[in-house]
Amino acid sequence: MTSPLSGRHVALLLGGLSSEREVSLVSGKACGAALERLGAKVSYVDAGRDLAQVLTQLKPDVCFNALHGAWGEDGCVQGVLETLNLPYTHSGVLASALAMDKAKAKAVLAAAGVTVPGGGLFNRIEAAKDHVMAPPYVVKPNSEGSSVGVFIVHEGANRPPQELSSPTWTFGEEVMIEPYIRGKELAVGVMAGVAMTVTDIVPTSGFYDFEAKYGEGGSVHVIPAEIPAHVFEKAMKMSELAHAALGCQGVTRSDLRYDDINDILVLLEVNTQPGMTPTSLVPEQAAMKGVDFDQLVLWITEDAYARGVAGGGAQ
Repeated sequence: MTSPLSGRHVALLLGGLSSEREVSLVSGKACGAALERLGAKVSYVDAGRDLAQVLTQLKPDVCFNALHGAWGEDGCVQGVLETLNLPYTHSGVLASALAMDKAKAKAVLAAAGVTVPGGGLFNRIEAAKDHVMAPPYVVKPNSEGSSVGVFIVHEGANRPPQELSSPTWTFGEEVMIEPYIRGKELAVGVMAGVAMTVTDIVPTSGFYDFEAKYGEGGSVHVIPAEIPAHVFEKAMKMSELAHAALGCQGVTRSDLRYDDINDILVLLEVNTQPGMTPTSLVPEQAAMKGVDFDQLVLWITEDAYARGVAGGGAQ
């Protein structure tokens, strides 16, 4: 019996230049192993500034983009792949750039009718001097993922996080500051424009930070989320709407907060290249829908290849 990807040459992009490099390496290796099981010839490419030259030499049929964070997920690598006329997974240049820029994404989502938190962009030095809004609030880099550089300023805090003014700060001069929404951390995977289910993420300590996301035992995933039916349905619909409003393709994951006391649901952000690690949310949700990890990787790859061929080679 012929393997689904037999004869297909896939360039697996992993690692990269962002603060999420280590997560990307784990995602990439898991996806690469699945692609090999599916019969593909896999070239593992630790994506650097020479990416265009490397891919020109490799001449793959399709690129599986397992990069996370700046450069790999924000439209830059997508632009390189467009220039090379290579089919690639996940969203295109504009959707990737929009989703990574939290401020611009919030503006687009709000205009589309998606409920998002308030707040805005502030200079990090000014934000470190004094509270720009009454606590509790959240400070986060405008263009990072995986909860990198995120601070929760609790009610009664005397001053903002002083790390914002540190010379070692590497997450840009502007930070997103928005009201802290107490309650549940929810996630919804969207595949081919259709929401899969809702996961309630319960961190074992603190909040859903980098360690809670990727560390062993860092969080418990309740799937499907045990929330009121109307909230479950609204979370699914908002995530589908967000995926469409930003122009996303393939698989995305929306992160939401639900204040169960005041019955408030807000969508925080859309991840255009969700994690594909053993503890990642999208593979878990797909499995619950009857799509195992290898089938998910196959679908993402075939979807990219079909769109690339239809578009003359790129998306």
